[in-house]
Amino acid sequence: MSDIKTATNLSNQLTNDMKNDHRQPSGLKVIFFAEMWERFSYYGMRSLLVLYLINSLSYTRDNALALYGIYTGLVYLTPIYGGAIADKYLGKRRALLIGAFLMVLGHFCMAFESLLYLALGLLIVGNGFFKPNTSSLVGDLYGPGEEGKRSAGYSIFYMGINLGAFLAPLVAGTLGEKVGWHYGFACAGVGMTIGVIQLLMGQDKLGRAGLKEHQNPVDFSDAQLLLTWVGASVAFVCAIIYGFQFFSPWLELLSKTQKVMLELSLLAGILVYLLNSKSNSHSEASSQIPESHSPISQSEWARVIAIFIVMLFVIVFWTGFEQAGGTMTLFADKNTDRELFGFLIPASAFQAINPALIILLAPLFSFIWTKLDSSKYSLSDVGKQSLGMIVLGLGFVVMSHAQNLSETVGLIGPEWLFMVYAIHTLGELMLSPTGLAMVSRVSPAKLSALLMGVWLLSSAVAGYLSGILEAILRNSDFSLYPFLATVSISAGVLLFLLSPLLNRMMNS
Repeated sequence: MSDIKTATNLSNQLTNDMKNDHRQPSGLKVIFFAEMWERFSYYGMRSLLVLYLINSLSYTRDNALALYGIYTGLVYLTPIYGGAIADKYLGKRRALLIGAFLMVLGHFCMAFESLLYLALGLLIVGNGFFKPNTSSLVGDLYGPGEEGKRSAGYSIFYMGINLGAFLAPLVAGTLGEKVGWHYGFACAGVGMTIGVIQLLMGQDKLGRAGLKEHQNPVDFSDAQLLLTWVGASVAFVCAIIYGFQFFSPWLELLSKTQKVMLELSLLAGILVYLLNSKSNSHSEASSQIPESHSPISQSEWARVIAIFIVMLFVIVFWTGFEQAGGTMTLFADKNTDRELFGFLIPASAFQAINPALIILLAPLFSFIWTKLDSSKYSLSDVGKQSLGMIVLGLGFVVMSHAQNLSETVGLIGPEWLFMVYAIHTLGELMLSPTGLAMVSRVSPAKLSALLMGVWLLSSAVAGYLSGILEAILRNSDFSLYPFLATVSISAGVLLFLLSPLLNRMMNS
């Protein structure tokens, strides 16, 4: 409870800072809490999903992890659609409200076993509408010449993300494991409902942010439009679920390897289609701007290729990092002695370690990078990311030892998982914000939005791979954690060796 009180105090402090600081627009507070509650609901559900599938619905370990991988992969994939629909038809503000409504439905559907796939589908589609538009809505609050205020605003927004992610496993996860699975999922739904109410009540504070030129601020006259899109989205999800059920007898005839190849092929096809659609939409938009007709220069191609090369390494990083909600949560559940002073720590609670440490350590890392960048020991963006991958691999070295120890002595202490989560958080702080800044800085102006979308799609591929990797490795000479340690460290070293070449390509 002391952790929750600390986080609440932090939230109140940030609220007062935003209220008293005339430099930040009042709409930032609205978006901050909307994102905080959305992350609370998402991470609350994520912390329980694999445990619920195995311990309540009797899924096999492989099937539960595979469903987790598909879910996390699609969560990062659908924002491409949601962002495109918002840009072309709805506007950001209406799109994020539609997404919020869909996620409320999805979370409450999770309270019913028979609606599992409908619930996951609604959450995936809802996230697609919500996630890209809240992030970009922050930028719309600021005008030209307010770059410093914009950077500070995004820092506050990022704090909201991690505050929600920190509270979710402690509150929703504890309710789910201690009281009942459906109470945990319903708690996530309540959090998302609070986020929707707060969004609706704060519309006047957002000004024109997130509205298209012809649109008025959202009010009750938009109810018919919003409900139409919500209904269409529910119908779309139902159609997809029915299609999978219809074809499932044929899919059962395929071997495990064939299924994996089919799933990867489908995912690759979706990625290619999205990239092509994004490219076409860019071409249509650029036809009205003569300057953008100029072909991509050789130096710009070099930068694009460099980004794609780094992206391949980033997929390796996130494939390992996403084990947090899958195999590492199962390790906490089955292999960890969680009793502390007579209280059994929920397995999902360990997922709160990462966001808590990010809140504590992000300012320190910002200070360290600033100092290093102005010294002779400065590291390039690629160098920082390679170091993050090596650190992630070291975390899996510790995890491998913990796995071996548990196989020898049985349940092991919770300090092992805490150590691994702490090491992985250090790796994330080295790689994630650095990578986003790198893409923003290096991308040719005419391709910046496309390349940022491609960069984020790497998380979709990694999310899917994180769920199926253990099953793929089962018949090989590698077990999961030693494999991830070896691949992460090797990839980090290779990326570091390539960094001089990649830096030249990016700065050409």
